[in-house]
Amino acid sequence: MSKVIILGSSNAIPTLKSENTHMVIVGSQRVLLVDAVSNPILRLEQAGLDCNDLTDIVITHFHPDHVSGLPLLLMDMWLMGRKNSLNIYGLQDTLDRIKGMMDLYNWSEWPDFFPVVFSAVPPSEMTVVLDCPDFKVYASPVHHMVPNIGLRVEFKDSDKVMAYSCDTSPCEEVVRLSEGADVLLHEATGEEWGHSSAKQAGETAMKAEVGKLYLIHYATGRYAQGDLVAEARSTFSGDIELAKDFMVIEF
Repeated sequence: MSKVIILGSSNAIPTLKSENTHMVIVGSQRVLLVDAVSNPILRLEQAGLDCNDLTDIVITHFHPDHVSGLPLLLMDMWLMGRKNSLNIYGLQDTLDRIKGMMDLYNWSEWPDFFPVVFSAVPPSEMTVVLDCPDFKVYASPVHHMVPNIGLRVEFKDSDKVMAYSCDTSPCEEVVRLSEGADVLLHEATGEEWGHSSAKQAGETAMKAEVGKLYLIHYATGRYAQGDLVAEARSTFSGDIELAKDFMVIEF
């Protein structure tokens, strides 16, 4: 059975208990990391996973709280002797910046480095990113301060669907991306350009008629603000829960 493990649930400012938002989608044949922050190897290990089992990575956009851990992840897997290729997906703008970032570390000179295959995701709605026996992943552009994508994951072994808004202002693209999904993971940073409040996340969940709403990418620790679940409940009558680090959502 496929599952999603939340590796981090905080917004751009993490705490000791809540890392920046990223997650891993685990199937029987593929393991897909969505964004890479801090030290992903440690987060994966804490979740009971081996980083060398990663087959694919989606980087949603080039902001530090979503991509800062990628150089360390790649270097550490190389130092640990990885030989298998790794697929990295993202918008062309994102991939260009990732390559530029890695060039700062002279990674082309690291001897016997494992193959990394970059695949550009076209900036159009419901683009197929990955289609494997475990799941099919789609991407759609969303409204953020830099080019960014949200995701829709259709799990083939259960016919369940999960959508992830990523960082975005409320937009119809996310509504269409998450239409009829069993689970919607929607950011709740606050009502500001490029982001959404919990109330707005509830509105999107209502419009998309999803089964359950998980709020993610919200302020944590001393920056936490109010009862986000209650705020979202003012616009969405379905199940609502705060996503937490190392929470497992099974499909």
